[in-house]
Amino acid sequence: MTQFAYESEIEAAKAALLRAKKLLQDEISSYPQPISGCDAQYVRLISDRTRLSGCLQVLDDRPFVATPRMLEPAS
Repeated sequence: MTQFAYESEIEAAKAALLRAKKLLQDEISSYPQPISGCDAQYVRLISDRTRLSGCLQVLDDRPFVATPRMLEPAS
């Protein structure tokens, strides 16, 4: 498979997101025990972890693009 120039940038973005996710997980792990439903900072950390996971998933996805030879994804 051909390596395109932009793919190294995607890999760099994934690496940066993985580092951010690790830092965020460390922050969550060292966070004092939150009071259920009352700790906005903790909720923000959890929200950001979900956002980072979503970004990583999007970078890993290979969406189907229809072409004249293949109108639908192969089953």
